[in-house]
Amino acid sequence: MNQRQEVRGRRGKNGDGAERHEAIHRAISDAIIEHRLKPGARLREDALAEVFGVSRTGIRKILQRLALEQLVTLTPRRGASVTRPTAEEAREVFEARQMVECGLMPEVARRIDEESVKTLHELSDQEQKALQQGDHSAAIRYSADFHTRLARLAGNATLADFVERLCFRSSLILAVYGKPGHLGCETHDHATLITLLKEGRGQEAAALMGNHLRAVEATLAIVEEDQEAPDLHQIFLS
Repeated sequence: MNQRQEVRGRRGKNGDGAERHEAIHRAISDAIIEHRLKPGARLREDALAEVFGVSRTGIRKILQRLALEQLVTLTPRRGASVTRPTAEEAREVFEARQMVECGLMPEVARRIDEESVKTLHELSDQEQKALQQGDHSAAIRYSADFHTRLARLAGNATLADFVERLCFRSSLILAVYGKPGHLGCETHDHATLITLLKEGRGQEAAALMGNHLRAVEATLAIVEEDQEAPDLHQIFLS
């Protein structure tokens, strides 16, 4: 069963179970992370309920969960929309990633094993293949999965969950501030990072991660949109 079949499932009240809600949550979050749903896009409860064949109450609960994860913004009387990060939030996300992901690298280097190395190489290869095929949505997902998987190897689930959310928010930031045709992550950095970690060179891996994240941030045009003061003379006196 593919994801589209999974999220449609059975319609109506009988389709509103926890497992079903989890599949719908994953489908919506994936669409946001992969830029199929753009920042600022409205998410109407009635339309989502029809698409997924569940009640509006069920959709409302899923949107509330996505709002807690900062992928969706809930606005009184306007409803839900895909979150559009501000320039300040974008800078803070990358600052947080620097602090957390770089700090985890020495522990990852101590704990990494051959199976994990294989998994990381697979994700890196899949990301590279997606880029070569022009499938940017898949490449974004593989990049987020790579960074999240890397964080989980440190053995701290709380920090790993935090990194996962930061990666999701980074995807929104790329959608808003990224340059056309530029994803941000350089996959050769990922391959080099795996080598350093496999060799137990945790401090060097931390330094590379820092450079890697700075390089991603440097590809973005993170600029505050100036709120120009209106020309009152032009408005009222002309």
